[in-house]
Amino acid sequence: MPDPGNPGNPGQPGNSGEPGNAGRRGSPGNRAEPADPFPQDLARYLAASTGLPQPTVVRIIADVATYFNETIEEFVRRRHTELQQRQRKNDEIWPLIAAELGQRRFAAPGLSERQLRRIVYG
Repeated sequence: MPDPGNPGNPGQPGNSGEPGNAGRRGSPGNRAEPADPFPQDLARYLAASTGLPQPTVVRIIADVATYFNETIEEFVRRRHTELQQRQRKNDEIWPLIAAELGQRRFAAPGLSERQLRRIVYG
C-alpha cells in the first residue's frame, strides 16, 4: 500500500516511478537485462479475478514489488524516521524495529555468477 505522504513511492529505492520498472536494480558492468519484475500473466490474472483495470493492477503489483525489494538497511532507516515522526524515543524504537525485522522478507543481495555457482556446486 503506498505511503499517503509519498504517492506512488517514486523516491523508493528500486522504483523509478514507472510501474514496469519496480524493483529493478542493475549492477554496474552487468550487461544482462534485468528480469521482468513480475510475469505479465500475473497482471492479466489479477485484473480478471478482481475486476480492477489493468493499469491499476500493474501499479499495485509494482508497489508490492517495491515493498519487498527494500533492503534491511533501507527498512531500518525508514522505520526509524517514521517512528521518530510519531514522537517515539529510541529506547522504544529499537525493540520495535527488531521485532518487525523478524516478520519481514527482504530483497536478496546481488550475486555474481561465481557466487551463484558456489551456491549450486559448493
